[in-house]
Amino acid sequence: ALSLYPLTRAQGWLPVNACVDVVLSGVKLLQALGVEPGDGKNHAVLSSRQDLGEAFAHFMGKGAAAERFFSDAEAFQHIARTASEHPGAQLYVGGNAALIGQKLATNPDLKILLCGPVGPKLHELLDDNVVVPPESMQERDEFHLILEYQAGEEWGRVRAPNANRFIFSHDLSNGALNMLEVFVSSLDEFQPDLVVLSGLHMMEGQSKEMRQRRLMEAVASISDIPTDIPIHLELASMTDQDFMSNIMHQQVFPLVNSIGLNEQELLFLTQAASGPHASLTSWSGIPDVGIVSDILFWVLKEHGKTTERASDLTRIHFHTLAYHILVTVDGYWGNQAAAVAAGARAAGTQACATETIDTTKVFLKAPLEFVTSQIEAPSKISINPDEPVVHWHREGISFHFTPVLVCKDPVRTVGLGDAISAEGLLYSEAYPQ
Repeated sequence: ALSLYPLTRAQGWLPVNACVDVVLSGVKLLQALGVEPGDGKNHAVLSSRQDLGEAFAHFMGKGAAAERFFSDAEAFQHIARTASEHPGAQLYVGGNAALIGQKLATNPDLKILLCGPVGPKLHELLDDNVVVPPESMQERDEFHLILEYQAGEEWGRVRAPNANRFIFSHDLSNGALNMLEVFVSSLDEFQPDLVVLSGLHMMEGQSKEMRQRRLMEAVASISDIPTDIPIHLELASMTDQDFMSNIMHQQVFPLVNSIGLNEQELLFLTQAASGPHASLTSWSGIPDVGIVSDILFWVLKEHGKTTERASDLTRIHFHTLAYHILVTVDGYWGNQAAAVAAGARAAGTQACATETIDTTKVFLKAPLEFVTSQIEAPSKISINPDEPVVHWHREGISFHFTPVLVCKDPVRTVGLGDAISAEGLLYSEAYPQ
């Protein structure tokens, strides 16, 4: 029943991470590498094939998305060669910034400037509406390996509860945020209507000193963006709680207007800052809506814009497989119902590789009843199929919830979060301040 129309003709501007994704079956790659299935184990950094096999099994067993840095350059090159030559491998545009840029570029009224390390293969794959400054071009592509698995797929004793993917790379250009200076110098000429930032998670492969230095330079660059241009930050899988705490508390969150993240990143965020439900070690099945909304409320209440706090953060777009929630501080954003619905529609169409939602290929996984909080006196909400976007309010903060029509047999899971965030931004109205 919602009218879903993009709001405006605009130019977007997307630093910093860009790469070529090599997408293939994780189980088939591990078999080709001679890695035997075993017990899963979470590794913050991968340094061997064994680490890769253990980390893949750990997240496959949970059906959870994750991303890790592979520290051994020579071993990674061998794995990457094996992956790219595998008959089932496919090459796509990769990196959160480039993926969001590709999604936005499907709208003919948008022009995108991509400031990220762009090699020859990536340049060939990019949409014609994506402009790459000459300073962003490099001789070699950065490759990220995307190991996908299907719902019910087995590897040894591990069985995936749903389809998802495990990502790893040895990516030094994106990790050092090498395109920050290009990003700053392009601002005056391009004059964007929206800035989308991503790639901070790639810095985890750097030394602590280098990471802190580059983060401070990133903060200085973001501070140079005129305050009338909305800034969206897309988060991704991270492992260093101190680094996440730095980003949240005093460094990046106060400088951006909007954040996009999934259930793994949301839980890690509250664990890093000892927020609500921080003692929860992992999600069990579909994330509880009340717990998720408690954490989202806390982020905006503790780190968002208020009359007393010098922060620009007023919007969070949360996405998990079964449902999405768009949370906004009152008075700063409009068209939220259409925006969250558009993001859910993008998830269904992109995963199934269809132009529109094909009802024979999707199913509902979202709870049809839920409570809006596990801390405060909650409201109980029942989903009405005729009006699937549900709205509730809590102390000056609005929540818009939508179920997702989940693809039964996804063609591709990578980049779904980026497509969801891009579509949600395209349909969002940022009120001039």
